[in-house]
Amino acid sequence: MRATTKPTTAGLDAALPAQRGRPARRPPTGEDPSLRAAYRLCRHTTRVHDSGIHALIQLMPTVLRPPCWALWAAASVLDDLADQRDAEQAERAARVEAWTQALQRDLTVGTSTDPVRHALVDTALRWRLDLSSLQGAVTSTLDDVRDRRFADWAEWRAWCETLVPWVDQVRHLFEQAGAPMTLRLDRQQDYKRFIDGAQLTDILTDLGADLTQGLLLLPQEALDTYPSAEDDLRQGRWSPATAALIRELTALARQWLTRPAMTTGMHPGAATVLNTAACLMRAQLDAVDGAGPTLLKRAPRPSLATRTRILAPARLRSGLAWSLTPLTVPGPRRPAVTKSDPSRAAEADTALQPPPPHPGGARPPQITLDQMPAHVAVIMDGNGRWAQQHRLPRPEGHRAGTAAAHEMVYGALEIGLRHLTLYAFSTENWKRDTGEITTILEAIRRDLDDGPLRDLDVRQRWLGHPDKLPDELVQALLREERRTRNRTALTLTVCINYGGRDEITRTAAALAQAAHAGDIDPHLIGEDDFARHLPHPDMPDVDLLWRTGNEQRTSNFLPWHATYAELHFTPDHWPDVDRRDLWQAITEYSRRQRRHGAAPLVSPEHHRPPRHVRCDCRSCPP
Repeated sequence: MRATTKPTTAGLDAALPAQRGRPARRPPTGEDPSLRAAYRLCRHTTRVHDSGIHALIQLMPTVLRPPCWALWAAASVLDDLADQRDAEQAERAARVEAWTQALQRDLTVGTSTDPVRHALVDTALRWRLDLSSLQGAVTSTLDDVRDRRFADWAEWRAWCETLVPWVDQVRHLFEQAGAPMTLRLDRQQDYKRFIDGAQLTDILTDLGADLTQGLLLLPQEALDTYPSAEDDLRQGRWSPATAALIRELTALARQWLTRPAMTTGMHPGAATVLNTAACLMRAQLDAVDGAGPTLLKRAPRPSLATRTRILAPARLRSGLAWSLTPLTVPGPRRPAVTKSDPSRAAEADTALQPPPPHPGGARPPQITLDQMPAHVAVIMDGNGRWAQQHRLPRPEGHRAGTAAAHEMVYGALEIGLRHLTLYAFSTENWKRDTGEITTILEAIRRDLDDGPLRDLDVRQRWLGHPDKLPDELVQALLREERRTRNRTALTLTVCINYGGRDEITRTAAALAQAAHAGDIDPHLIGEDDFARHLPHPDMPDVDLLWRTGNEQRTSNFLPWHATYAELHFTPDHWPDVDRRDLWQAITEYSRRQRRHGAAPLVSPEHHRPPRHVRCDCRSCPP
């Protein structure tokens, strides 16, 4: 359906509207006819493949429509390659893999002979998108080709997260344009449930088409609720059990999609897009409910009158919101390397670098895997006192501490540590002098912008609360999370505006909300249920908690995760430590016997230093 707000997107060929007193801007897709034709094809592909997505894109500002068409057209192409009925599963998987490999080559040279990839490459370069985050979604597409099955809702939800990278790319576009689709971190559970609801709506809509290909993308846990429903569905039979299952699932999807608090504080244009998406999907669920036996034969769709009732006011609201919002329109950008050497381009685009060596040539100790901690958490204490000892203002200590944090990351990578968590700024630190607080937060933001860890195989995450933090810092933290989400060597979690009791309180609130929504039985809540509602459910327990600065307390740091942590306290102030101190802490950990309440199983000789530990640490003997 064509949008009624001005300017319309016949708009790919037309320039952006001129503002009063200003000349008309260039077209958002540039002047290259082949590129504009490529974007036109992406628009057509999106409209044909998913008219609902096309309608939502029409609610976005004109400058963001072409890149969104390119993203969703690429997703549609991959889906079509995976669903082609003229080929065996292995052949379909090979076609998906070939398309994505061709995209990587095209990104290195900045263009493509394939029109959809041509538009996607231009979008990635122009809007500075990191398409590597889509690799998980591609892997999921390959899994769908192989008839993916889910034992329970937990497995199914993990699969649903493969949609998140595509949505995050759209959020990045809004951020780059100057109208960030900011999601409050205390509503992350709502965001995840919204994604679940969108996926379940899509599965129920396409149920008939999937069944013809032997796919039933519903968790066994749901199917077992109605014992005969699975056989009936696979045989294409509409039975009372099938009807009851569909009714239950559509009700569940509606519940997940109804998350009004998710858009609280968001730009009104972006909020309109998300709220309209929820309305359209609920209308789609109404159509699924009303389809009856025809659901197994063809995909139901809401009526034109229903769609108009939802979209007409949304167009008016979004049109007004965007007309009052100045937006940034980036120009075309070329790859950082030349076209003449594609091999070097691929290397520059994808290769990750090892950490720089220690200035003194120190090497990490050789510690066996069974004696290595999986997770080390560090309270970086003593920055201010270090500055005072050196007759410097306290803020200078925090600047000096940044180099020590880099050293910890380098040392963790060299020794093979999988999880490192650094306590950078606590909820109690707001009691400090305003100038010192500003210096700490500005140093963190500048470090993120400068990117000294950018080329390392480090997945960066943030743990904390956004309240009081500068929006620029919050956006920089979220940007690095998106950019590094597929890196695997080390997960670095930086705690900023974090308090352990606050984390437990908010997790309890999320658990209560889940119980109220019927997602969990309050009488059966256990530790695993609580852990799943923590901000980072996949964070492992802390094995070793280390504090510098000659203080011996844990200061409200990771109380849930550090229940059984070995404690390690050292006298040096944080700016004086380097990677050798981390190695010494890990070496000390390897000498301890951890029983977790059990009786000792070996003799006291176990506490002697293992012969295989050789270390260049400062305090270890040669």
